[in-house]
Amino acid sequence: MAPDPSQPSPFTPQELKLALKAFKKRLKLTCLDDQSRLGVGPMSGGRPSSIVAITPPDQYPDELWEELARQGKLKRAGSGMYELGQG
Repeated sequence: MAPDPSQPSPFTPQELKLALKAFKKRLKLTCLDDQSRLGVGPMSGGRPSSIVAITPPDQYPDELWEELARQGKLKRAGSGMYELGQG
């Protein structure tokens, strides 16, 4: 059942902001970890990360991530993963 866009969010703007900040931080750390894999020379500039979607932090409920996706701040990437949206 799709959420009704006319209903107000059950989450406060502060909760949504903190969750989005946690998501961005986890995405950044995941990308940095991917870039620092073995096989890249110590004198090179590294390589770009191919990671665009992650499983969101589990300290927030799934409904919160769905709300951020509904608002366009995240995009569903399938299999419980999300990527940053345009909003």
